[in-house]
Amino acid sequence: MHDDRTLVEARLRRVLDERIRPAVYPESVPLEVAVWHAPGEPVPVAEGLAADVEPVTVGSRWGAPWGTSWFRVTGTVPEAWAGRTVEAVLDLGFDENMPGFQCEGLVYRPDGTPVKGLNPRNQWVRIGAPVQGGEEVRLHVEAASNPVVMDYRPFTPTPLGDLETAGSDPQYTLTRMDLAVLDETVWHLVTDLEVLGELMAELPVDAPRRWEILRAVERALDAVDLQDVGGTAEQARSRLTDVLAAPAVPSAHRISAVGHAHIDSAWLWPLRETVRKVARTAANMTALLDDEPDFVFAMSQAQQWAWVKEHRPEVWARVKKAVAEGRFVPAGGMWVESDTNMPGSEAMARQFVHGKRFFLDEFGVENDEAWLPDTFGFAAGLPQIIKAAGSRYLLTQKISWSRTNRFPHHTFRWEGIDGTRIFTHFPPVDTYNCSMRGAEIAHAVRNFKDKGAARHSLAPTGWGDGGGGTTREMVAKAARLRDLEGSATVTWETPSAFFAKAEAENPEPPVWVGELYLELHRATLTSQAGTKQGNRRSEHLLREAELWAATAAVRTGFPYPYADLDRIWKTVLLHQFHDILPGSSIAWVHREARATYARVADELGGIIDAAQRALAGEGSVPLLFNAAPHTRSGVPAGGARPAEMSGRTTRTERPDGGHVLDNGLLRVGVDARGLVDSALDLAAGRETIAPGRTGNLLQLHQDLPNMWDAWDVDEFYRNTVTDLTDADEVTPGDDGVTVRIVRTFGASRVTQVLSLPPGEKRLVVDTEVDWHETEKFLKLAFPLDLHTDRYASETQFGHFFRPTHTNTSWEAAKFEACNHRFVHLQEPDWGVAVVNDGTYGHDVTRAVRGDGGTTTTVRVSLLRAPRFPDPETDQGVHRFRHALVPGASIGDAVREGWSVNLPERRLHGAGEVAPLVTVDRDSVVVTAVKLADDGSGDVVVRFHEAHGARAHATLTAGFPVAGVEVTDLLERPLADTAPPAVDDGRITVRLRPFELTTLRLKRA
Repeated sequence: MHDDRTLVEARLRRVLDERIRPAVYPESVPLEVAVWHAPGEPVPVAEGLAADVEPVTVGSRWGAPWGTSWFRVTGTVPEAWAGRTVEAVLDLGFDENMPGFQCEGLVYRPDGTPVKGLNPRNQWVRIGAPVQGGEEVRLHVEAASNPVVMDYRPFTPTPLGDLETAGSDPQYTLTRMDLAVLDETVWHLVTDLEVLGELMAELPVDAPRRWEILRAVERALDAVDLQDVGGTAEQARSRLTDVLAAPAVPSAHRISAVGHAHIDSAWLWPLRETVRKVARTAANMTALLDDEPDFVFAMSQAQQWAWVKEHRPEVWARVKKAVAEGRFVPAGGMWVESDTNMPGSEAMARQFVHGKRFFLDEFGVENDEAWLPDTFGFAAGLPQIIKAAGSRYLLTQKISWSRTNRFPHHTFRWEGIDGTRIFTHFPPVDTYNCSMRGAEIAHAVRNFKDKGAARHSLAPTGWGDGGGGTTREMVAKAARLRDLEGSATVTWETPSAFFAKAEAENPEPPVWVGELYLELHRATLTSQAGTKQGNRRSEHLLREAELWAATAAVRTGFPYPYADLDRIWKTVLLHQFHDILPGSSIAWVHREARATYARVADELGGIIDAAQRALAGEGSVPLLFNAAPHTRSGVPAGGARPAEMSGRTTRTERPDGGHVLDNGLLRVGVDARGLVDSALDLAAGRETIAPGRTGNLLQLHQDLPNMWDAWDVDEFYRNTVTDLTDADEVTPGDDGVTVRIVRTFGASRVTQVLSLPPGEKRLVVDTEVDWHETEKFLKLAFPLDLHTDRYASETQFGHFFRPTHTNTSWEAAKFEACNHRFVHLQEPDWGVAVVNDGTYGHDVTRAVRGDGGTTTTVRVSLLRAPRFPDPETDQGVHRFRHALVPGASIGDAVREGWSVNLPERRLHGAGEVAPLVTVDRDSVVVTAVKLADDGSGDVVVRFHEAHGARAHATLTAGFPVAGVEVTDLLERPLADTAPPAVDDGRITVRLRPFELTTLRLKRA
């Protein structure tokens, strides 16, 4: 037989595109259209429905950037269409290649009942099936003219990312507003041919199954009368029956399809628009559930559910009904799909506390899985947090984006820093926007790395990022792929059903130990410094507010601000979303975030002040309140008393124009350029700075990544560097014992103050940058005379070790990494810590000198200046505090990291305030002291072992205790854990390295 394969395949493409798809709507009549353009922000539905409208025609331009237009469409179903299926086809000016990234709409009936959402891949609204002839049609569309921020030339700087700069030019052209007959037979023929054509293209050319499909498709095309597609569609379909009925082979891969719409809580749109995106998607999905009995949809992010409940109660009612039926599934158990690298210990825990509690309170549903398809890598502390929240599984997709190394597993157990292992799945379909195309299904099969041991994988199915969700076309394709020869089988299932099957078939999968590092998007650790500092400050203010409010409540009857703290926590957690905290959202998002963090700081500052005043009482005794988890200046952790001052600092001038700072513990040399050429640990007699090198060195790099400007820093940025060594001023500080340095470069200015606090072995570096660079990367370097093959970075509830060398491609790919409050480097008998009050990105490199010694350089990432998606990223004034801590053990690093982030507070009062809770081991760090969320008045204490060693400690309550329970993060007793004994308020605890524990203390 002659090979005519390519001829038939080309024929299929053309006939589908030019004849069969256009015949899906064979008849149409125009609708009458009128519009009202809301003058400002979105208005309530009732106002939009009642607004005075003006006639508008198809072809008209509409929609200023970020505007809202209310379209009213009216018409009459022709009598001749009686008994047929009729839909309104409403094209607002969509580009089908941009679902979620364009204009969108939510359709309402005149009484305000939501019908469904409109987006580029979902432009229809069912009128009737069958319809009554002469039926009057009246629909209202709340249309959002969201501009296209990332177009076909992505990463191009644009002013469209902020309402303040976007202008008022109309963004869209009204394209189609029709009533149309839907020919369901032709629609099904399209789906038949798409499924078979896509499957055929993925089969080997010499596979018999491919040729069977080819001949069946050819026969079907022969049966289509191109001038009467509707009249011949049924006959064409009949010629495909046999190939569509052939069952999958018994060994076929099994895909659990989960209806999904990954909705970024903010990204290329502001938070207020996400509220509407979620409502549109939820309306669409509940409508699809009504039409498709096998379909299951899962939605994560409790915040987004809360938005629907608050802002769209009519949609919420439909969602609640579908949840009760088990088909609209709460997923993930987190407040948002957060970044997991940068959130602090308590914040990461509270993501699960607030997320799981919302689903429990609203639906009685508890999630077993964490659902984080798009998060940019995963910190090594996360597994025990997932377990402590009562969950068992993790799903992610983003690791498939790694550029250097391919992750070796798709189903595995992920082991965190404390030894906790979490059953984890990484879908081989390599997308969280699966559309059931044959290429996606075939890729999942080929790509699945666990063949032989397992045969199940998951496919999140639906348009995402900007929402939209699953379409009826995807559901129809999945139905044909349920049991089809040559394909994986596809079944709609809930996440929990998938994980149960996957774990049952592969109970002992491979183990991956340590962080799940994404070899991409490394610059998210630095972009938008103001957002990151706002997050860090908010986390620590929340700790203080809970600590002092709880202490005051127990000691003085102070009214514990349950509702305020709950609300503020949710605000902070929302802003940890994986495109807000990482700095990868539009200017509007970060402008609002900075304002939100300022309000949060003011409100928490008020709570802290009120609680401390209640504790201090009236008096003139100068009190220092210490919210850090270690004793400081003689003040115990969580207590207040007069500070104990010790030591003094001196500054002397050097003959070369430099300065020497000395406090009896450290002697620091600062040269005439303001660079640190010596940091001598006097007790150890050990020099910190590498010979011939200088610390406090600001370094500037060119920084234009190949793509993903705000997200990425590519390794070639290191090829060029400018050391900022010229100083405009190097002078004594105003207090006489500090050194002030001023530098200018480009259009920017840096002012630094170097200080040695009396009695403390740390050099504090306060840096103010008035930043006006473009596509530059600013780092602060400390070259250390220290030899080590690894270093520690703080992460949630502990620290994690990374290599200082690049032996393998896995190590080399980690050229920019995350830390929380410290990094720590150590030889067996001596170490150094670098601590910070609000930066996350850093790098560590090593070099061997001519003298044979090793220089290990720690560089802190301060600022970037990408131009997309925010053209003005980080322009303006920023302030940073870092400290170099010579001679530091890991315990010193932990303590100093807390100290720099929780400044002392001073207040006059009647006398000493005893801590509510004390622990007798520095290695046991208390991260939260609070009252129980249920309002019982119980005191909740969360702590962990922070040094990486076993710990035996005594926790002492400063109040009468009637009993104690070990709980999960949601403050529920752990059934399999015996409560520790209480002896006169003393509780003995034994902890494994990095073990996290939550105790609930019942007050007597």
